Amino acid sequence: MFSALRACARLPLWAPVWRSPSTTHVNPLSQFRSFHPTPSSWVTINQAMRRKKPQKVIKSKSPLLNNSPQRKGVCTQISIMKPKKPNSAKRKVARVKLSTGKTLQAYIQGEGHNLQEHSVVLIRGGRAQDLPGVGYKIVRGAMDFGGVVGRATARSRYGAKKPKK
Repeated sequence: MFSALRACARLPLWAPVWRSPSTTHVNPLSQFRSFHPTPSSWVTINQAMRRKKPQKVIKSKSPLLNNSPQRKGVCTQISIMKPKKPNSAKRKVARVKLSTGKTLQAYIQGEGHNLQEHSVVLIRGGRAQDLPGVGYKIVRGAMDFGGVVGRATARSRYGAKKPKK
């Protein structure tokens, strides 16, 4: 592509061009404009409408998991938080150090828990809506974290076994 430009560059632009009276002066670079590396900036409306939109970069809502569905971690602290304005409760939250070395706050779902410091837990994405800064949840019934006792509905979410009849 650039061989044509190099050939043209050998001709000095300031040198006199010997021509017969019948020919007109032509700039030697003009014939190579079609090989120019930058595209022309003029685009018709039709071309602009047909072009694809630039794809938006979708940010992960749980970046500390590094594109994994779950991560193992160790509880470093168990605490109680109060939710945002219209709600009133005592929400249980754990500070967890992941296997990657990063630390985060994770919500403890369900009624009652057996977590304490140094408990090994499984972390998944999903924020607690009324707790600012808590963007992860702890999986119930996995590793050191037991399921909810006496749970009848939505048992798989809380790690509860089917009750015996």
